[in-house]
Amino acid sequence: MHSAGALETRREMKIAVIGLGYVGLPLCLQFGRSGVQVLGLDVDPVKVEAINAGRSYIQHIDGGAIRDLAAKGMLSASTDVSKVREVEAIIICVPTPLNKNREPDISFILRTAESIAPHLAKGTLVVLESTTYPGTTDEDLRAVLESGSGLKAGTDFHLAFSPEREDPGNPDSKVAVIPKVVGGYSPACLERANALYGRAIQTVVPVSSCRAAEATKLLENIFRSVNIALANELKQVYAAMGIDIWEVINAAKTKPFGFMPFYPGPGLGGHCIPIDPFYLTWKAREYGQNTRFIELAV
Repeated sequence: MHSAGALETRREMKIAVIGLGYVGLPLCLQFGRSGVQVLGLDVDPVKVEAINAGRSYIQHIDGGAIRDLAAKGMLSASTDVSKVREVEAIIICVPTPLNKNREPDISFILRTAESIAPHLAKGTLVVLESTTYPGTTDEDLRAVLESGSGLKAGTDFHLAFSPEREDPGNPDSKVAVIPKVVGGYSPACLERANALYGRAIQTVVPVSSCRAAEATKLLENIFRSVNIALANELKQVYAAMGIDIWEVINAAKTKPFGFMPFYPGPGLGGHCIPIDPFYLTWKAREYGQNTRFIELAV
């Protein structure tokens, strides 16, 4: 684990963030506030126009922060992906939904890679933040970037995975103080990614590989999914017994160890919680593994 103080440098730096949704836009703002010039890229011209006009299109994000950074020249937006040739690092924050068969759909990642590959300059760092199954970064993303650019990951350009940890339902959530897990394709890739996030995030947590970082994000969301499913089931069981589940949870959470409260509700909270477990169950089949416990919860 590293603090930003050890990694931070004050030289001028320019990065691109691809995908200006609820993950990408807060990241843009945090890097901009930290003295890094940010180019936001999105296929949606409405989002691009809003940022360049200093307007917010996400409820919990203040338009004033966008206006201030745009006025200072620290934040701009474009639909022109060829501009990635101007930056030192590219961060990809695009959706990873399920298809109609409830299988992972990484097409947004691959299409993004296809679009940036011809413009990828030597020495550039490419980081994927989109939640996905282990192997996406070092297999799928790497293959598209290498074939489209003629460059080799770990030699000509750097490659890493750092899972997003956005808390959109919490108005007090601050990107800067949420520890950032980072895994690199090689030790040099990891070093570059650590240095990048150290510019804007207080605590960077390096792990041994892109796959370990991808698996970390899945564990976080599956943990939440399984425990909310358990809380929902217990609510029904206890209600049949005439017991108030909320009273039980509030009593249980007074235990200072070995317990974390999860609460029943109509949904699983956030768009990703019901989706992400399927990314692991799908990939596990490739290794002849069944994830019965996870599938019961989702």
